[in-house]
Order: sequence, then structure tokens, then C-alpha cells
Amino acid sequence: MSERDRDEQGRATNARPRDRLGRPLPPGSPGVPRIPDDLDLAPAAALDYAQQLLDQGLAFNAHEVLESVWKNGPDTERMLWQGLAQYAVGLTHIQRGNPKGARTLLERAVGRLRAFDSAAAGYPPGELPYDLDGPGLIAHAEALLTDLAAIPGNNDVAAGHKRPAPPDIDPSGLMPRLRRDIP
Repeated sequence: MSERDRDEQGRATNARPRDRLGRPLPPGSPGVPRIPDDLDLAPAAALDYAQQLLDQGLAFNAHEVLESVWKNGPDTERMLWQGLAQYAVGLTHIQRGNPKGARTLLERAVGRLRAFDSAAAGYPPGELPYDLDGPGLIAHAEALLTDLAAIPGNNDVAAGHKRPAPPDIDPSGLMPRLRRDIP
């Protein structure tokens, strides 16, 4: 068994290069630039960065940016950022041709976005902070869930069985607008 990469505190890291969909590549292979493990952006900057990545078809990298805010942000916003990160992972699963995984993560994302208690987090009741387009994101995820449900046999994927071909979803449909104020 090979030894894992570790940071200065001894925590396991994964320095292997990754492809556009976040899949590990053999050591030494060219890959897409990695999101630093210690990324710590303000929420608005993280949303801008995640949107740029989504617009480039890099949903896995967008997930890593959103996850960094989930891990570094206030506890009152944890559910919101978890939902956004899971949304991006759901998109990643679609890109990878895994409709079952996509469905699971998109359902979790919608649940977290709906359950986020904006008033308890200090924001106007029923509104997401940072100009996030909650209704638009939920509607987009639900449309993707409908498309995924129409794929024959997508409930039959089991370990060891061949996955179905990637869903016939237009790649531009995997680039949701995170915020209302960004065209």
C-alpha cells in the first residue's frame, strides 16, 4: 500500500492531479489546476469563483470552492453551503454519467436549500444571503431531477455493473446561475 500525502499537521491530502471532472489521474499526469486545500475566501468572492468554474464546466472544482466556505464559514450558514456544495457535486455526477449519484446529491441540495433558516442566520426570512437565487437554483435542480428520472434504468446501477451512458443533458444546462445579480 502506498503512503498518502500529508500536510504539516499530518492530515491526509491528495496531491494527485485530477481531470476536468475531478477524477484522480496517475501521478505526474497533466490535470486541471487544483483548488488549494486551505482556500479561505469571503462568501461573495467564493460565489464569484464558483460561478466562473461552473461556467467553464468545472463543477467538481466549484464544489471544492463552495465546500471551503462550508468548512470555514459561520455555523448558522453551514446548511446553506453544504447544499450549494452538494449541488455542484450533483452536477459533477451528471458530467461523469452517474445519474443515480446525481439524483441523490441534487435531492440533498434541494432539501438543504429549502431547510436553510435565513432568519436564524440573521437574514430576512425566506431569503438566501449573498443574492443567492434560491428559487432559481431549486427550479433548476428539480428540472435536472426530472430529466434524470426519465433515463431508462438509472435506478438499476449497482456495484460492479456497467453504468448507463451519460444522460442526454445539454452541458450548458449544467451551468446554473448561483446569484440573482450576475447575468
